[in-house]
Amino acid sequence: MNQKVQRIEYRFGKAGSLTPLIAAAAMIIWAAFSQSNVNGYVLAFFVALVTGVIFTKDEKAYGKALVYGLSKPMFGVIVLAVILAAVSGKLISASGAVQTIAAYVVAAGFTGKLFVAATFLITCLLAFATGTSVGTYFVVIPILFPVGVMAGAAPAFMIGAIVSGAAFGDNLGPISDTTIASSATQHADLGTVVKTRTRYSLPAAAGALILFLLFSKTTDGGSAMEAADGAVNPVSLIMLVVPVVIIALCMMRKHLITALSWGILSGIAAGLVSSIYKVEDLVAFPGGFSVSGAIIEAITGTAGTMAMLIGVFALLGVLECGGFFEDVGALLARLAKKERSTEATIVLSVGILSMVTGVISVAIVALGDLINEIGEKAGVNRYRRANLMDCTGCVFCFLAPWTVHCVIPAQLSSGFGEGYAVAPGSVPFVNYYSLCMLAILVVAVVMGYGRKPPKGEKG
Repeated sequence: MNQKVQRIEYRFGKAGSLTPLIAAAAMIIWAAFSQSNVNGYVLAFFVALVTGVIFTKDEKAYGKALVYGLSKPMFGVIVLAVILAAVSGKLISASGAVQTIAAYVVAAGFTGKLFVAATFLITCLLAFATGTSVGTYFVVIPILFPVGVMAGAAPAFMIGAIVSGAAFGDNLGPISDTTIASSATQHADLGTVVKTRTRYSLPAAAGALILFLLFSKTTDGGSAMEAADGAVNPVSLIMLVVPVVIIALCMMRKHLITALSWGILSGIAAGLVSSIYKVEDLVAFPGGFSVSGAIIEAITGTAGTMAMLIGVFALLGVLECGGFFEDVGALLARLAKKERSTEATIVLSVGILSMVTGVISVAIVALGDLINEIGEKAGVNRYRRANLMDCTGCVFCFLAPWTVHCVIPAQLSSGFGEGYAVAPGSVPFVNYYSLCMLAILVVAVVMGYGRKPPKGEKG
């Protein structure tokens, strides 16, 4: 059973309890400014965990808190999803399907900024339909990202378009966990929440689309296409069965792990039947205590991301058992006086917790009761509260370079080679949807944009 362990006591009180978080933040800033890959962020979280040992009064309780963080169901889901997604992505990329699609895209002249903008729109639709931003990365990046780079789009802007589209779907999708959590915690009708949220999400999406069309950088994709010319094989397009199966099952509300598993099975079957793959291409035991093949290569390639996820969730356990989340909520609740200050408090509290936890729905659920209480007192209607919570999460969580929304896309991009790799610290600067939503939130709180309640709802 996943039982909460005892609260951790620290030397120097509140200041001591913040040392793991401060250590992580310092290392993350260093890694970000150094344009580090995922491994720099791995170091940040393990330095934080080790630093906390120095200040804790009870090392045994601290150790239990680490394990408590790793026992959260979300940890297992994300770890398995990353591994399975790496395998499904490998099946597609090693088949030649990416090069084949890229050749057709270039021949049609659909390149550079146009392809970046189209990628954003496609990702918006997929994320909206499936309700999962993380799942969308695993489906879209293995195909559209390398195709876009080969078609002359800069790698960072391709990742930015995909992360932006995923943020839109997470924000507005009626079956998104964040939409469901924000409406449920504020006792608001789900359909009306989605309807009123368009006031925020559609302008942000329109702004992002314009920015991608205007400012996306392009490269000379010719060299990549020349290298791919000999690999163009129309038969390889049969491997698109992998994302089709995954998307279909996600839309049917199947579990992400189940959807990815069926995607892999369908890809293996399609690859073997079409003779794109032989069994030894996928799995082989050449002797000498070794294993080879596309599947094991994909699994071992996720080692850095796995290590980081261990560090992130262990730190979450330490922060939760140290009372960090409760302290943040209590502190910010004291700032809520009138309508505008209460709205600012909602944005600040959800923003901080979503950045720290890296999971928007966790922040929303953790603060839901508090926000419901202070919102009712200040006269902030339930739909406004639900929208501010979700929109805030889709800003701060997606812009924090240590969360899955930066690390997983960066890790997936690096799998295509050094010329394709995007550093996690670069992703927030090209996530135009979250940046546009940040501007809308400022206008919403300061000037009251979107404050009018839906028809029949009291203000």
